[in-house]
Amino acid sequence: MSEAYTVAAEPREEFGKNSSRRMRHSGRVPGIVYGGGGPVIPVSVDPEGIQAILHSDSGHNTVFTLEVRGKAPARAMLRDWQADPVHGGLLHFDLLRIASDVKLKLKVPIHVTGEPKGVKLEGGIFEFVLRELEVECLPDDIPEAITIDVSPLALNQNLRVAELPISPKVTVLTDPNRVVAHVVVLKAEEEKPAEVAEAAPAEPEVIRKGKAEEEGAEEATGEEKKEKEPARGKEKGKEKE
Repeated sequence: MSEAYTVAAEPREEFGKNSSRRMRHSGRVPGIVYGGGGPVIPVSVDPEGIQAILHSDSGHNTVFTLEVRGKAPARAMLRDWQADPVHGGLLHFDLLRIASDVKLKLKVPIHVTGEPKGVKLEGGIFEFVLRELEVECLPDDIPEAITIDVSPLALNQNLRVAELPISPKVTVLTDPNRVVAHVVVLKAEEEKPAEVAEAAPAEPEVIRKGKAEEEGAEEATGEEKKEKEPARGKEKGKEKE
């Protein structure tokens, strides 16, 4: 990967929140440079240079030339950055010096092309599961992205990390058995049977019916008692006579 970008930086001598706020108002962004066997250097840069790198094809994996005033040019990468959550402006950044002969661990995006056979001809649904791959390689061997054609993917088939086209110069650290993408069957929404839906409200009616029968039985019992009581009374009266 060749350095197509150059970032010019100024050494920074003032520190603290107030200093950083004044710096941002003046149109510059604070940051630090470290690694590569050199000292930690607080710097400030024009944010447009960092934003251009973040929006490039290789994004934060871009290797660029860092020129700090008073220092020799160095190869560097963005290791970390902070952006304003509301306006999106750059607030702070970390730059890592790199050496050509030292391997780096980083994440590379996965891109897919084509329309899967299982979607086009078999009515399946394509799901892109894993979008980044963790790799280790030398700075000059960093791939911008891992691209794979998913056109041959049929229904109920999946694509795993082990099947991705990786350069032999790049070591994959992600589990080779992890699924990158697959084509699955569209699951129809389960509907409740009509008889079940109708049976649901019928339960209280049964209960009410049972109660009515019980109430009717109680009333009948009460009437029987009433009928029997006068009869007993008459019998007692006859006995008295």
